[in-house]
Amino acid sequence: MKINWGTGIVIAFALFMGFILFFIIKVQTNNKYDNEFVVNEYYKKELLAQQDLDKEQNAYDLKKDQVLINLVPEGIAIDFPKDFDYKNIKGKVSLYRPSNQKLDFEVPISLSSAHLLIPKSNLVGGRWDISIDWNYQGKNYLNKQEVYFHQ
Repeated sequence: MKINWGTGIVIAFALFMGFILFFIIKVQTNNKYDNEFVVNEYYKKELLAQQDLDKEQNAYDLKKDQVLINLVPEGIAIDFPKDFDYKNIKGKVSLYRPSNQKLDFEVPISLSSAHLLIPKSNLVGGRWDISIDWNYQGKNYLNKQEVYFHQ
């Protein structure tokens, strides 16, 4: 049987479309390629953007007493300003993993000193976006930092 060039082009297009459809179906059905939202309730979170900007400005205005986030052998250490009475610091630390929403978690701020340690047993290696939303004597602060944690 002889195939002319028109039939060959149609067969090539059909094979190419089948190839593309195969990968589309594979990505949609395999949990390895999880396509989930980056942030749930995106629009509600967007409405709070100005409040977050005000909190970040308050944190930035603490020129000499910044919150420090450091990688230590035990995990991630968060140091609050030494001039503040640590007993009056309240809030939460959110750890966001951009590559896997299932690894995200929050830690309430409950201090026995001016330091907070997030143990490495709670962390996997890679990028973490840390957001510290805290309050001291009625004033709200927000610190954000990107950290690359290595196991």
